[in-house]
Amino acid sequence: MAEEITESLESLLSRIHQALEENRPEEISAAIADLEPAEIALLLESLPLHERTLLWEQVPAELDGEVLLHVHDEVRSTLLQDMDPEEIVAATASLDTADLAELFDDLPKPVAEDMLRSMDELQRARLQETLSFEEDSAGRLMRTDTIAVRADVMLETVQRFLRWKASIPDNTDNLMVIDRTGQFMGVLPLARLVSHDQETLVETLMDTDVDAIQVDMKSRDVATLFQTHDLTSAPVVDKEGMLLGRVIIDDIVDVIQEISEQALMHMAGLDEEEDLFAPVVPSARRRAVWLGINLLTAFLAAWVIGRFEATLQQIVALAVLMPIVASMGGIAGSQTLTLTIRGLALGQISKTNSNWLLYKEIGISLINGVVWALVVAVLAVVWFGSVPIGAIIAAALVINMLAAGVCGIVIPLFLKRINIDPALSSSVILTTVTDVVGFMSFLGLATIFLL
Repeated sequence: MAEEITESLESLLSRIHQALEENRPEEISAAIADLEPAEIALLLESLPLHERTLLWEQVPAELDGEVLLHVHDEVRSTLLQDMDPEEIVAATASLDTADLAELFDDLPKPVAEDMLRSMDELQRARLQETLSFEEDSAGRLMRTDTIAVRADVMLETVQRFLRWKASIPDNTDNLMVIDRTGQFMGVLPLARLVSHDQETLVETLMDTDVDAIQVDMKSRDVATLFQTHDLTSAPVVDKEGMLLGRVIIDDIVDVIQEISEQALMHMAGLDEEEDLFAPVVPSARRRAVWLGINLLTAFLAAWVIGRFEATLQQIVALAVLMPIVASMGGIAGSQTLTLTIRGLALGQISKTNSNWLLYKEIGISLINGVVWALVVAVLAVVWFGSVPIGAIIAAALVINMLAAGVCGIVIPLFLKRINIDPALSSSVILTTVTDVVGFMSFLGLATIFLL
């Protein structure tokens, strides 16, 4: 199925590219006519800037707002630059409050002010309330289209109310139950609403064992809650327990995807919102920062090697074997680092279990270090006919793999404690440590015992 989707996207990109080159806008309109906004967004992100602009002109105006929601921030900014203020206001008119809040910060200030003026008082108040919450919180994720019913009414009254509304919001599996003051009390599953005696009171059938989400809960934690409890929607409350809205699975899927992309891009030192088809100069500028940092760490490793120049000149075998020590340490450390960053992202690592993980990695590093040190030592002896060199590289491997395992745990935990994203910085620091410790231990031991 995944291959079919990929081939379909490639085929569609090819058709659109050809239509753009041959200036056939009617064929482009036909190609995207049956696509969902998210699919159009993926197409836009898959085109160079000049072609993206041409395709954007062919997107139906009524889909503009939804498409803008699905593209990455950097792509969204380029699209907004080509839109008139009136177009932007019209595109966002039909969006939910949570969706509007997501777009609001990217809008030019005059356009944002025009949007607020175009809203009625209730819409404006809801948007301003949503914007008052932190960006990565449940308050920003929540939707205010919640249907709430009182606990002291009968099912018949609830059904009459729903018929009067004529429709219910998407992903509504439960009705929220509140008291007279708006305090959250529980949920009434729709299945029970239609399968029980209509004279039954809501409070008789409602579920009270429901974990309401605090409005300031981090979006990552909300995603974890949805995943572990298999939720479709969940109520959002303030500190006093007053019902504010709900979070639905649609938004959580977006959060999970964003977290995954963030982890992947940060491992390479890139911004998760980086546009694949951004112009050369800004892309080069962004990547140059981490290349520069990596160059500094490489010079540090080179400086360490330079301290043992005399040793290397006398024993050529050391120069041949030296990369093995750093490489094995780097691989071992990156394995531990990947697992640690994943555990931090999922909330699985805390003060209570971090020491246990550290001792575990020390044990793994010692076992693997000894095993592979023996293998490399034997190969070194066979290759160069020198038992001392074999013993030295074995000892250096054990030392470096032990340091790599410890640093794979300690570095991300330390960075998190000082509020630096571990996924963004850990790999550069780890590489430096394994290079420096590897070269220092190998060449240092060689200097002590061979010269």
